[in-house]
Amino acid sequence: MSNISSNLKFLRKKKRLTQQQFADAMGVKRASIGAYEEDRAEPKYELLKKIADFYGLTMDELANDTIDEKWTQAAKGASSNLRVLSITVGQDNRENIELVPVKASAGYLNGYADPEFVKELPKFSLPMFKQGTYRAFEIAGDSMLPLQSGAIVIGEYLENWMDIKAGQTYVIVSKDDGLVYKRAAYSFNEEKGLKLLSDNKLYDPYWVEPSEILEVWKAKAFISTEFPEPSAEPSMEGLTAMMAQMQKTINSVVDGKK
Repeated sequence: MSNISSNLKFLRKKKRLTQQQFADAMGVKRASIGAYEEDRAEPKYELLKKIADFYGLTMDELANDTIDEKWTQAAKGASSNLRVLSITVGQDNRENIELVPVKASAGYLNGYADPEFVKELPKFSLPMFKQGTYRAFEIAGDSMLPLQSGAIVIGEYLENWMDIKAGQTYVIVSKDDGLVYKRAAYSFNEEKGLKLLSDNKLYDPYWVEPSEILEVWKAKAFISTEFPEPSAEPSMEGLTAMMAQMQKTINSVVDGKK
């Protein structure tokens, strides 16, 4: 027997949302939420997935676990505590991409899980991002050059921190450092947390403990009015092309002497 109805009611009240507020966040009618909570109907697959993502759960946990004050989430890489992700949806019932500008980054630490705060953020959508939950963050400073200060990094919400991979870039939301865009030195360590690197070598790497991390967003794209400067050193592809051109020139000279 499914536990969806009781779990939905508990999670909504824990988040201090009215049925109407939760319905608005999910893009459905308030009457539908009432029906789900009273066990008169069950949400379809797509909505069930959206609800599970909203509360940082798996669909199996939402449907089968008994979620109450005594419940603890199965460990998923420092994710044993319930994480609530607030989202907004557009008229087409697709999730928006909310933009967190630099001026709102300080408030994001307190409001990242608050539907009212997230609702007030600027929103947009991109056709290439149809599946998943995305958020955009304006970066500041020169620690990730050649990406310029003011660039906007679009990140995909990463529920399982064990999926963090060395060498890839992420927006990390942490209690001490706020919003930072960095490169992971290693995969996530359940005891130590994350070692973060800056592409600008003037900045030293540092560790962020698991208990300090609030959200992780995997960088998928960026928007900038500043184009990156060309690298001073030729790339491997450039060197290969240069060698091929040199070999072609040498061959033509040799053939000309024959």
